[in-house]
Amino acid sequence: MTQPATIRRVRGRRPRLLDLFCCQGGAAKGYVDAGFDVTGVDIAPQPRYPYRFAQADAIAFVLEHGAAFDFIHASPPCQHDTECQRMQGNTHPDLIGPTRAALETTGRPWVMENVRGAVPKLLDPVMLCGQMFELANYRHRYFETGGGFTLTQPAHPAHLVPQAKMGRPVPPGHYGQFVGNFSGVPLARKVLGVPWMNRDGIRECIPPAYTQHIGRAALTLLTTTGLETAA
Repeated sequence: MTQPATIRRVRGRRPRLLDLFCCQGGAAKGYVDAGFDVTGVDIAPQPRYPYRFAQADAIAFVLEHGAAFDFIHASPPCQHDTECQRMQGNTHPDLIGPTRAALETTGRPWVMENVRGAVPKLLDPVMLCGQMFELANYRHRYFETGGGFTLTQPAHPAHLVPQAKMGRPVPPGHYGQFVGNFSGVPLARKVLGVPWMNRDGIRECIPPAYTQHIGRAALTLLTTTGLETAA
């Protein structure tokens, strides 16, 4: 069971989207832009999250409340599958399997996101890259779909612009690598489209352009199949 949580309300009735492991809300921004009313859930306080928010265990929350939403997005923590954490010998829980199992109980369409290191554990994921959305960044993210929802793999433009070295200022004519203790938060905010985030949020965020693309596909599914829940 989840613990009681205060939920910040947003006016208006749109299809309802549950944003699990929401952090500072990069994914949420894209879904709102696509036309969803978003509720974020995270086990940690997220004062920068710009939409309705419940502090709770994400897996417990979706098991209890997931069926009430029209579409579900989940971004289980990626640290378990990042090369940096493995090199440092850090250990983190692997939540991909438990998250998938919880999503499958809801009967709702869903998408689960993670990083390249998690690809062997994701089922037929679609990869999205900043070049697909004309962002001055590469940032690959992988999306497994379920509950009757599917995505088509977009064409992947060539990476023709060099990247700055990790943690270094971004020289002219380069893309930044906005991970770790990177330099240039104002630039990262502008490039990724997340002006409210601090460095901690930017390091792991999904650019909103990615989830706006996913959200439009999800809305098409809901509209054409009549899967939207009652208000």
